[in-house]
Amino acid sequence: MVVLCAGLTARYCGRCQSSDLGPIKPRFGSIPVFSQPWWRRSSGFMMVRRCLLEHSKWDNPLPLSPERTAEHLDLEKKEKDNTLPTGTIDLVSLRDVDIREEEAKDIANTEQTQTEVPYIKKEVEYVDKEATTLTKVLYEKKETKVVDKEEHAQTLVSFTKEEAVEVDKVEQTRIKVTYNIVFVTAEAAPYSKTGGLGDVCGSLPIALAACGHRVMVLSPRYLNGILNSHYASAKDLEKHINVSCFGGDQEVAFFHEYRAGVDWVFVDHPCYHRPGSLYGDEHGTFGDNQFRFALLCHAACEAPLVLPLGGYTYGENCLFLVNDWHASLVPVLLGAKYRPHGVYKDARSILIIHNLAHQGVEPAITYENLGLPAQWYGALEWIFPTWARKHALDTGATVNILKGAIVTADRILTVSQGYAWEITTAEGGQGLDELLSSRESVLNGITNGIDVDTWNPETDKHIPFNYSVDDLSGKSLCKAALQKALELAVRPDCPLIGFIGRLDYQKGTDVILSTMPELLQDDVQFIMLGSGDPDTEQWMRWAESSYKEKFRGWVGFNEPFSHHITAGCDILLMPSRFEPCGLNQLYAMRYGSVPVVHCTGGLRDTVETFDPFVDEDGRGTGWAFSPLSEESMLAALRTAIKTYREHKSSWEGLMKRGMLKDFSWDSAAAKYELIMEWALMDPPYVR
Repeated sequence: MVVLCAGLTARYCGRCQSSDLGPIKPRFGSIPVFSQPWWRRSSGFMMVRRCLLEHSKWDNPLPLSPERTAEHLDLEKKEKDNTLPTGTIDLVSLRDVDIREEEAKDIANTEQTQTEVPYIKKEVEYVDKEATTLTKVLYEKKETKVVDKEEHAQTLVSFTKEEAVEVDKVEQTRIKVTYNIVFVTAEAAPYSKTGGLGDVCGSLPIALAACGHRVMVLSPRYLNGILNSHYASAKDLEKHINVSCFGGDQEVAFFHEYRAGVDWVFVDHPCYHRPGSLYGDEHGTFGDNQFRFALLCHAACEAPLVLPLGGYTYGENCLFLVNDWHASLVPVLLGAKYRPHGVYKDARSILIIHNLAHQGVEPAITYENLGLPAQWYGALEWIFPTWARKHALDTGATVNILKGAIVTADRILTVSQGYAWEITTAEGGQGLDELLSSRESVLNGITNGIDVDTWNPETDKHIPFNYSVDDLSGKSLCKAALQKALELAVRPDCPLIGFIGRLDYQKGTDVILSTMPELLQDDVQFIMLGSGDPDTEQWMRWAESSYKEKFRGWVGFNEPFSHHITAGCDILLMPSRFEPCGLNQLYAMRYGSVPVVHCTGGLRDTVETFDPFVDEDGRGTGWAFSPLSEESMLAALRTAIKTYREHKSSWEGLMKRGMLKDFSWDSAAAKYELIMEWALMDPPYVR
């Protein structure tokens, strides 16, 4: 097409100058050859259009010679037969037609020249059509290429997204950070337990080990004649070390059992081999408890360095999770004894407060027995206010081991969010509220979980009948079996109220005692299980003989029977004055028993008061009353009793909502991982 245009230009543009065409190369024949590519495409059309314009401006058409006129007449005749050639135009004949000015002056018949104009127009139209067709073809090709590119790009994008998802999964697996975690605790179920501390330290380490962490639990090896069989699987590591405290070197040994992905390490010393409970006997608490648990803390600091568990030690990069005052000397030892010598410089410690009421307070003179430098006395110093001193010569100077951990640990945790706030108040701070408020930025609360395998009404071997949230028929059978075992009247319509816990002031047993005569005037049955305060134990014996048809008391603690009470009772009462977390209300909801609790600490966080007006079935899992008084407790109990008797559908909704709650350690373990991550983000608090 470019050659055709160039030929037409040479034929009909004799008046055009070479300067009009831009840069051109020397002519070959009568066809100009353009040096620039874009001129090759467009110059032919431009020249033809210009020739038409110039031709229309001519005042006198150019004449042809007689010879040329005859030739053109023959050409016109042929053109009428076939106006436009179907094939390519003969460029040779066009090249022979060379218009010269001197020949044009001799042409006389101007009409013959004018007949060429339609022919030129037709040629131009033909060229335009051809160019349009070519343009369309090119455009379609470009469009096809664009579509192909888009499809290819979309394929690449989808492939890239799938690839990115796989890469993210691989990266998440690869960047999972695991820690060497060392629990230090006075008790750990199932080896040793007196309350919630043992449950937590027996379940949380297993949950963290399931997350991929390497976990060690250090606790004493209690041989009191009752717990001996619990340590039967623990093997002597034949590793004896000496720790310096209490005026000399104390030799301790280590026993080890690997169970559920956790290294259970037991510190062995003669001070743990005595009859009685973990902390005392019938005469009271042991007088050397400070020595017993200071020894535990020293041994716990040495264990990661010297015990080759699984073939290698835990090393210095550890996270110490120290529980209550019994293990609170560990953060102090890290800062005072180890870091000055470059040991444990990257380790962290997290203090977990299960009960602030127990702080490990002893006379100030005992500080020198703890194996700490003299300049660290201020970390443990505690002076009682004047009103709390025993006599006029009492200076009130003591050492408070829990206080030492509060001022040296990297982070502080409590076992519920509500309790984390309460300990910063004067009412719940037990004298340490100002100190805890000063460290509020690193103070958090995580609600405890429960062992959902042990406490599972579908598989529990300690209850006579199993049941589930989809089939509650077994619960009424458990209630009937409990009433029969306690020699109470087997009455499905009579609400059975239960209490399980220590018999002491914290648990609110004094409020139960004062309220019981009025409560037992109603048509109810009541069962209490626990031990502790001797006066309360004696009252339980008296009440059982006085209210033979309605009250039963079990002095002591029996694990299987506690499961049976939890499954058999309709209402579980917990009037605790303060409760860091509380586990019995979680067990009760897990078994479909409705808790009635004092609105405090972890009880407030876990029990939602029933509201029958929210929707068709209501909302809530129990009742939380406040303040702690006879009147408010009786009002809450009577509301629960009325709901049980008169609104069966609402009661069933309460039971099912409680049973569907997630109280597993898996969710709590994820929160502990976050706290450990925060602890490692900052440098050690004491360096």
